[in-house]
Amino acid sequence: MSSPLLRIAGIEDESIVDGPGIRMCVFVQGCTHNCPGCHNPQTHALDGGTVMSAEEIWQLFAQDPLLSGITFSGGEPFLQPEGLVWLAKKVHEAGKTVFAYSGFTYEQLLARAMEDSHTEELLGQVDWLVDGPYVEALRNLELEFRGSSNQRLLEKTDMEELARLWKQQNARAR
Repeated sequence: MSSPLLRIAGIEDESIVDGPGIRMCVFVQGCTHNCPGCHNPQTHALDGGTVMSAEEIWQLFAQDPLLSGITFSGGEPFLQPEGLVWLAKKVHEAGKTVFAYSGFTYEQLLARAMEDSHTEELLGQVDWLVDGPYVEALRNLELEFRGSSNQRLLEKTDMEELARLWKQQNARAR
């Protein structure tokens, strides 16, 4: 079976600013948030960028022994979860980590995951998540890996606890 296709805006082979350690940063193409002041507005068009297979990206990643993991940025990674799940699994099989940025809040992603199994799978593969839209009025250059103070840096354990609480709250609301 061939790997899924992804629409990519670009790839940074080695980055030290897009998560912990030295990371490959994959900038996916396509974003519907259109945050004013976005650092990557060229990634917004859903039909822009270049189409690559997840396997092609994996081959680039696997060639660099210095990498501690991969970062999914954009654009909005959770608009292309299927290909990123495939890639994240390969990265984890190699003993490396997955960091992702999303303009959706984690709670919004949990709601999306109820309707889309690929989103649910991708959330399960992410070791760190920066969530929430960039808000120019809340810009803060002192935040680690984030652009504005409304965004959260969530580790896997944070996400598991938030998911548990979110599911409890939504079960009571029904």
